[in-house]
Amino acid sequence: MARIRGITALKEKTAIYYERPSEADTDTTLLRARERAESLGIREVVVASTTGHTGASACQIFKEYKLVIVRHHTGFGTPGVQQMTPENEKAILTSGAHIVTAGHAFSGVERSMRTKRNTIGPLELMADTLRVFGEGTKVCLEITVMAADAGEISMDRPIVAIAGTSLGADTALVVRPAHSNNFFDLFVKEIITKPSEPAKA
Repeated sequence: MARIRGITALKEKTAIYYERPSEADTDTTLLRARERAESLGIREVVVASTTGHTGASACQIFKEYKLVIVRHHTGFGTPGVQQMTPENEKAILTSGAHIVTAGHAFSGVERSMRTKRNTIGPLELMADTLRVFGEGTKVCLEITVMAADAGEISMDRPIVAIAGTSLGADTALVVRPAHSNNFFDLFVKEIITKPSEPAKA
C-alpha cells in the first residue's frame, strides 16, 4: 500500500448515514449490507428481529447466506409470551434461516436488578455506553455475542450484523465476533449503515 507521511493509506469505504433512525430505511440497510457482504466474501449474517418482520424480510434478501435471526427471549414483554409472531417464525425457519432465542447479552438478570432494586450493573452500563454510537450499534454487538454463544456463527472470520433502533433496521456493521466470555476480543471492522442522530425523544 502507498504510505502518506508514515501512515498506511487505506482504500476508501463508503458508509450510509441516515438523518435519523427510521423503519423506512430497513430495505436500504438490508440491501446495502448484502452488497458489502458480497464484496468482502462474507457468508454469515446476523439480524435482530422482535416480531420477525425484519427477519422475514432479511430471508428474502440473504437467500444464499447463512442467516441467523436473533429474537427477544420469551417473556421479554409479557411473561410466557414470545414476541415473534408464529407466521414470521414459520417463514424464517422455512427459508432455512436459524433463530436464536436467548437472554440479552448486555442485560440478562441485571435487568431484574434495575427493575426491582433501582440499580444497574456493569452489563447495562456497557449497553448504555455503546448507545452513544446508536441503539442499533449496541444491538448489533449484542446479537453477535448471542449468536456466537449459541454456536450459530463461525468464530474465525467476520460476519455482518444488522439491527435497528426500534422497528426495522437502520444499522449494519462488519464485526469480528467473540463469545461473551471473551467479549473484548470482539471488534467492529466497518460501519455499513447507521443513523447520524439518535431517535427523537
